[in-house]
Amino acid sequence: MGKKFKVEKDKSDEVEKVVKLISITPDAEKLIAYCARVSSKNQDNPNIEKLLTYCYEHGHWSVFETAYITMEINTSRAISAQILRHRSFTFQEFSQRYAEVPMFETYEARRQDTKNRQKSVDDMDFKDKHWFTCAQDRIQTVSSYLYNEALDKGIAKEQARFLLPMSSKTKLYMTGNVRSWIHYLDQRCKWDTQQEHREIAKAIREIVIKELPIIAKAVAWT
Repeated sequence: MGKKFKVEKDKSDEVEKVVKLISITPDAEKLIAYCARVSSKNQDNPNIEKLLTYCYEHGHWSVFETAYITMEINTSRAISAQILRHRSFTFQEFSQRYAEVPMFETYEARRQDTKNRQKSVDDMDFKDKHWFTCAQDRIQTVSSYLYNEALDKGIAKEQARFLLPMSSKTKLYMTGNVRSWIHYLDQRCKWDTQQEHREIAKAIREIVIKELPIIAKAVAWT
């Protein structure tokens, strides 16, 4: 018999932030400007706003590749699969081969847009939303019990994870240069990105705006 299992679900006041800044190149905007002036006799010029705006508007992208940002993202396996498609970044993700999966994400139902396969509409009635929440609960409860029973039987974690749903919680570290982050945020903050992913991108954008205010202004995020 599998060990007694209690399904754990996310509650906003009980879990880590969805996104968190882990590291950023010190004085990133100053470094980018300094490198951009490689052919100038005045590389230490403190006036960098016009320069960075010019570089962005004229597509001088290489200068934005000199500074890096690492973010921690807490989400589900369903959403992390989308994030990992951004190949210009490097990633480290929670391994279901080496560690037990402790909890799940639960999502609120939205209606499929009949005219756009990449869009959903938040206009479902309470009854259908409640059904979807209960359906997730049932799947998570059953799969969790079987997952733990498999571990009790000595089945390897790398195989026991086949019993888990896509709502399994995961954590990943996403590292990229500023150019990559600009592209990612411009793409994933758009309306045609899945809402759960878009919310992550918007949260990251708010952090980047705070850390790189000059660049954020140049790309019209502020």
